[in-house]
Amino acid sequence: MKTLPSSLRQRKRYLAIEVITELEVSREELLREIFAAIGSLYGDIGSSECGIRLLDFGKQKGILRCSHRMEERSRAALATITTISGQRAIVHVLGISGTVKGATQKYIQCAAISRPEHINI
Repeated sequence: MKTLPSSLRQRKRYLAIEVITELEVSREELLREIFAAIGSLYGDIGSSECGIRLLDFGKQKGILRCSHRMEERSRAALATITTISGQRAIVHVLGISGTVKGATQKYIQCAAISRPEHINI
């Protein structure tokens, strides 16, 4: 099967996210909660229009892919998440980019560099 030329493909946006919780959260638990939040807020049709995919998730940070027309709706749905697997949680959007590389370099790596784990004085 041939791939569509770039002029016919649907454009995407990549959201760099950070999950703030008391304990570590697995990828499956996060995905379950994201899809539940989008489904309850927009229903099945709105959920499919958003086209959410979790591309990468590790150390409580990850990259979400969504449709470029639905990035505000996707952010709104992420803001409604208050618990993940029974524990309090916040899904914080670090930034939005047009490419995976840009989202990773600008938001994921910079956040790791600017927030040291411990400081020895």
